[in-house]
Amino acid sequence: MKNLKDILYKVAIEQVFGSTNNQINSLVFDSRKVTKNDVFVAQKGVAVNGHLFIDKAIDLGASVIICEDIPASKKEGITYVEVNDSSVALAIMASNYYNNPSDKMPLIGVTGTNGKTTIASLLYQLFKKAGYKVGLLSTVKILVDDVEFKATHTTPDSVTINSYLDKMLAGGVDYCFMEVSSHGIHQKRTEGLHFAGGIFTNLSHDHLDYHETFAEYRDVKKQFFDGLPKSAFALTNIDDKNGNYMLQNTKATKKTYALKTIADFKAKILEKQLSGTLITVDGIEVWTKLIGVFNIYNLTAIIATAELLGLEKLEVLTIVSQLESVSGRFEYVISDDSVTAIVDYAHTPDALKNVLETINDIRTGNENLITVVGCGGDRDKTKRPKMAHIASQLSNQVVFTSDNPRTENPQTILDEMEAGVAPENYKKTITVLNRKQAIKTACKFSAAGDIILIAGKGHENYQEINGERTHFDDLEEITNCFNQLKNQ
Repeated sequence: MKNLKDILYKVAIEQVFGSTNNQINSLVFDSRKVTKNDVFVAQKGVAVNGHLFIDKAIDLGASVIICEDIPASKKEGITYVEVNDSSVALAIMASNYYNNPSDKMPLIGVTGTNGKTTIASLLYQLFKKAGYKVGLLSTVKILVDDVEFKATHTTPDSVTINSYLDKMLAGGVDYCFMEVSSHGIHQKRTEGLHFAGGIFTNLSHDHLDYHETFAEYRDVKKQFFDGLPKSAFALTNIDDKNGNYMLQNTKATKKTYALKTIADFKAKILEKQLSGTLITVDGIEVWTKLIGVFNIYNLTAIIATAELLGLEKLEVLTIVSQLESVSGRFEYVISDDSVTAIVDYAHTPDALKNVLETINDIRTGNENLITVVGCGGDRDKTKRPKMAHIASQLSNQVVFTSDNPRTENPQTILDEMEAGVAPENYKKTITVLNRKQAIKTACKFSAAGDIILIAGKGHENYQEINGERTHFDDLEEITNCFNQLKNQ
């Protein structure tokens, strides 16, 4: 049990009805999960207004209501706390409830359109190899040192974040690396957290179904850096046109990384192969298993962050050569007939372009590049024709197929993608609605030496159709295809 007054510390309160000196059980923002003596936080969400469920929460046992609008009819024995923003209040209260764990260990946030998962996950790997206990909050998984938990969101809700940080602190974790999404920032999930550092990767077309304009999307990302304390560092990709913008109002120590521009941390690519990349950092040559210019940007950010957190450069560069690629990020398998299949999470126009350009940069040109790609349903529709154009422009053959259609008609999604294909590329494209069949089709199209890119889902091991998730794994499917062809 916790004292309500203690968990309201630093919350901007408009007015209070009832006592704040009572003992409470848990913080809850879903009325269906309320139990006796819980605090129910009524949020005005995108789809649901939690204020409509205040009475239900009280009936289930809530003794405290945090809300933006005090109900006209108040129930006796219940404490009502009016705040300006319930989501901000929830985040601050969640930190207080768990005794502010982010104040007690370095928490590093990674934000940007692409590269968040790779940077956070590889920083986890690097610091583990350097002998530290490490935490990870990512799209792919949550790790409390060696203990793994399933991730449901890129940036979880504020109560979940703090509960995991509390577990990390109890487990002796030295550093935590966390993906910070634009949704998470906008919905105030990261309020109340103390970040020791922030990393900006890049900014490109994504989430415009949610943010409506690119400027809003950019400015939400910037809020993260605006909120960093003076004691933190703000590390930005200066080669990205939005890199400097992110640092304009931050109080944190400003640091930059780049491949092209003069920066505090700079790397240069010397040699590219399908098996890895040779780079130089401050005149020291390093071989990395990571592939593609975009990944070398990620690696430069990782090296910079490790040094900013006090690791020695030579130790960092030694470990960098041992780092393994992240699940669903440029993962590849080679068939007995020397067909290379690459599975990548690329689900934005910029990410797809980066991956395809990376493959085209490495390959000889004598082989065909076959791309399997779709777009998710109930998400930003404006990127669909753009992704189709990029895929058909940079591939020899393209198979358009379903990604997670969710509640949309998958054929409608594909029609909207096909509208982006230039006339000269029509003959390169084919549509196969069923993703499993699409992968099989790409496999049958391929010959010795060819490259198949399966884009969009990466680490995801499901298909979401009409609210139901069924098992589906791109890497599994292409491996099965290769095995079937071998046995024919």
